[in-house]
Amino acid sequence: MKLTEEKIREHIVKTEFSKLGEKTTVCLLTLDCWFEVVGSSSCVDKEEYSQEIWNQIAEENAINKCRELYWFVAHLD
Repeated sequence: MKLTEEKIREHIVKTEFSKLGEKTTVCLLTLDCWFEVVGSSSCVDKEEYSQEIWNQIAEENAINKCRELYWFVAHLD
């Protein structure tokens, strides 16, 4: 079974973003099983920081971690 982004999003009940420092964003996804997954993003130059862009990248990184967790759980015996 391929775990799509849409399937993962069905299980997200809350998404939170925080900006840390001048150029780092953290995304916290809370899943319907109440598991929390964190993704982050950052840029080199604070002048290039865009909240919208780096939120999106941090969220994508968190969703990719959900895929990793799913793979792990699906292969437990």
